[in-house]
Amino acid sequence: MTNLIELLRDNPLVAVIVGAEVAFWVFIALGLSARYLLLKKKLGAALLICVPLIDVVMLVATVIDLRSGGSADITHGLAATYLGFSVAFGHSMIRWADVRFAHRFAGGPAPVKPPKYGAEKVKREWREWLKALLAWAIACGIMGILVAIFGMNEQTRVFWEWPWGWIPRLTIVLGIWFVVGPLWVLLSPPRQPATSER
Repeated sequence: MTNLIELLRDNPLVAVIVGAEVAFWVFIALGLSARYLLLKKKLGAALLICVPLIDVVMLVATVIDLRSGGSADITHGLAATYLGFSVAFGHSMIRWADVRFAHRFAGGPAPVKPPKYGAEKVKREWREWLKALLAWAIACGIMGILVAIFGMNEQTRVFWEWPWGWIPRLTIVLGIWFVVGPLWVLLSPPRQPATSER
């Protein structure tokens, strides 16, 4: 616990990232509670609209930290990656929570289980990978902008240096996701649901 407190004290951007993740789920919980428990749809919508503002705070905090003389490190790459995945997957995560909240508290339909085979499974894998591609593009774009502002130097090496910079690592992860996701499902033999013998 002491080490965590020291880490947050010594690197405020880590505290911002942790706070952003907590705030993401808190605003979702508050928004859905207002919508379904208090029956205040406008209040619920206003609280859910605050979720993207968390990303803006993260971006501003990252730029301020670098402009105030902070050296780019793993934390800034993590912040850019968080922003990319938050923008790309945030809406679907809110929708995921909304369906379950509505089912639990407002008599909504039960959540639909993801498909395990067939064309729908292929379609889902492509959709998720395309979201990952969007997250990659946003994260790399943010890091590219930071490199353009501060130059390709020792300060920004953590973003672009091969093979351990953030951009190369994210590219490798995206490639692996493609192989084990849509490509694997596309090339796998089609499966049919098991039928029980009578």
